[in-house]
Formats: sequence, structure tokens, C-alpha cells
Amino acid sequence: MIELRNVTKVFNPGTPNENVALRHMNLQVNEGDFVTVIGSNGSGKTTLFNLIGGTFMPTMGQVFAHGENVTREPEYKRSRYIGRIFQDPLLGTAGTMSLEHNMMLSAYKGMKSLKKNLNAKRRSYFRERLSELEMGLEDRLKDNVGLLSGGQRQALTLLMMVLSRPELILLDEHTAALDPQNADKVLHLTTKFVEEYKLTTVMITHNMHQALKYGNRLIMLDAGEIILNVDGKEKQQLTVNKLVNRFKKIRHQEIDDDELLLS
Repeated sequence: MIELRNVTKVFNPGTPNENVALRHMNLQVNEGDFVTVIGSNGSGKTTLFNLIGGTFMPTMGQVFAHGENVTREPEYKRSRYIGRIFQDPLLGTAGTMSLEHNMMLSAYKGMKSLKKNLNAKRRSYFRERLSELEMGLEDRLKDNVGLLSGGQRQALTLLMMVLSRPELILLDEHTAALDPQNADKVLHLTTKFVEEYKLTTVMITHNMHQALKYGNRLIMLDAGEIILNVDGKEKQQLTVNKLVNRFKKIRHQEIDDDELLLS
């Protein structure tokens, strides 16, 4: 599905502020994978997503999608097959537009007139899909999205992304800004949609328990490098303590990210 070959990303090269965010990274995400990505702040997680999504171009190395070199393909072209949700619930929806118009934008990309093409059949479909969220949003189609809570907006963003039928989804700590109840709800919906639509998924999380619980593969980043890449039975047998100890054994130091340790 996606492959990075010897990818390096350097910000501000040749200056006192030079920062090597990723170092000679090789990564293959296979079709059907659900990969959780964990690492301390500054480990390169978001930079990895920006390179996969086309927000940044690598300083060195190549990015492939379905075996084709997409290293220089811009973000708007990759958005045809890659969906992404950010930590901020406000980023995935248009707050000044109604729920039904937001959903039209996502489900029917390229339509010239949203209002003209929004008919009773499509409204019925939107209500049906919104009812799956179990948040009562199926009765609020004409409400502006800006009236929704953060948890409702993130759940709506997730549904909208699914309706756009991406092949790969990138979840960038998409529950980190939510309270525990809404975070659990959005994670439940995430696994439901991933299974229902057979979506290849890469999910960044700062929560070790989430990284271990979800997905079939786990990747740990540190200082722009993949230091751990486990799947199958090996992943299933991991615990938080074992993960911390693996980091210590590989890096010969303790994890110094309190947020990561206290999750």
C-alpha cells in the first residue's frame, strides 16, 4: 500500500536550527494493516504522516503508493486515496456549514452545487449513517457543525472520511483532545469502520495502552528512527512494562516523556 525507502527529512538544513526529523527510514505498510505508531514528542511521528500524505517532500529517499513512485506527488493528489484526521476536532469539518452540507462535500467530491444535488434520498442516507454514531446527529442535519461538541465533531469527521472511501487512513492522535468517554466512543467507531470498510490504517497515539490494544502492528519511533516494529503474536504478548523495557534495552536509556509513561 505505502512504502518509504531510505527516507530522510531535514528541516532548516545547513543552519544553526537544522533538525533531522527522520533518518534513513524504511517502512512498508501492507494492504489491510492497522499500524499503531508510538513515540515521545519529537520522535518524528507527525513528520512521518506529513511525508506519507504529501504535506512535506523528503530531503532524501522515495515514497511509493501501490508500487508507484509518488515522492513528488502533492498533497491534494494523494488525498484521493489517503484520508487523515488530526488531533484538533475543529480541523476536519467546516463549522459554518450544516451537517448535511459537510457530508455532501465529503461523500460527493467534485459536485458543483451542493444545494441543488442535496435531495431527499441523500438526506435519508446521511441520517442512516449518522445514526450509527449514536449521538443523535441524525436529527440535526440542518444544524451548523460549529454547534457540536468536540467529540461529536471528531466522530462526524471520522464518518465523513469513511464516506469519501479512502484506501489508507492516517489518524494523528485523533482522540487526544477528547475527554475519556468521547475518546473511547471515537476509538470504538474507528475500529468499527476500519473493519467494515477494510481500511488500511496507521494511527499515531501517545497512549501505550491504545498502541498495544489496537491494530495488528506496532511501531515505536525515537529520534526519527524506527526502533521497534512488531506484529502478530509478538505484539499480542507485549505489555506496557515490556514495551518500556524494550526501549531501554535498545536505546540504553530511560523514556523521558512523562505523557507517554503516564498514559
